[in-house]
Amino acid sequence: MDFKITVDEFNQLCEERLPFAKAMGLRLEDITQSGVRMRAKYSDQFLRPGGTVSGPVLMALGDAAMYALVLSRIGPVELAVTTNLSINFLRKPQPGDVLAHARMLKLGKRLAVGEVYLFSDNAKDLTDIENAVAHVTATYSIPPQT
Repeated sequence: MDFKITVDEFNQLCEERLPFAKAMGLRLEDITQSGVRMRAKYSDQFLRPGGTVSGPVLMALGDAAMYALVLSRIGPVELAVTTNLSINFLRKPQPGDVLAHARMLKLGKRLAVGEVYLFSDNAKDLTDIENAVAHVTATYSIPPQT
């Protein structure tokens, strides 16, 4: 598969055009045929009462990972936007980095549908969904090509 954006290009786009991504420590780490991997670098500001990473951080990471996945398949179409995002919080994420593994379920001309599993960085197996702290499904609207 020929990817339409590289890891470095996506991270540069975030640096220049998405200041919240830098503020949240979001970095794309890998693009593969099966999906993308993104990291939210831990900050004490992510914690909520009870010593767990807050839901809004997990939602932002899931959404950003889906955005990276979509752009990896269609190119740097910055106006591709989230039209739906649903998250299920599965277990308490421990303080530390959070990793997102996103995969495409369907890529059409106008919509992209995917899912993202989120893991605490200290999970024993970052590929076993039994260790996931959250599961995200998301739909992105792809603007018409002119």
